[in-house]
Amino acid sequence: MLWVKAFHIIATICWFAALFYMPRLFVYHSMSKDEVSRERFQIMERKLYRGIAIPSMTLTIILGSWLASYQWSYYWDAPWFLAKIAFVVALIGYQLLCGHFMRQLRDNPTQRSHVFYRWFNEAPVLALVAIVILVVVKP
Repeated sequence: MLWVKAFHIIATICWFAALFYMPRLFVYHSMSKDEVSRERFQIMERKLYRGIAIPSMTLTIILGSWLASYQWSYYWDAPWFLAKIAFVVALIGYQLLCGHFMRQLRDNPTQRSHVFYRWFNEAPVLALVAIVILVVVKP
């Protein structure tokens, strides 16, 4: 069980790293003026999304489910756990929205401003704070 927990934490850290960095790439991509820079950001975004974000999200969900399966009755009766699951579902939606914005930037890089992406970048920080408090404090 401790190995599963360790790898769940590692996968979660990798997932959040991708969620923190992806919108930052959007900021720079939306500010880029030349085609070479836009192409570079498209490659970076695609590799981050497909190579890190999707695999680490998938591992986080699989390993988290595996951990919860050890004590299903305890976790499904715990309000803090259900709140954590709600945040995880929201993060999955956030990642899918990142994929949508990635495709929008590829097709039309001027659709949203860098200021929008700077604000968009704050959502996973709030989710991280909430999830850590829920898991550690169990309010």
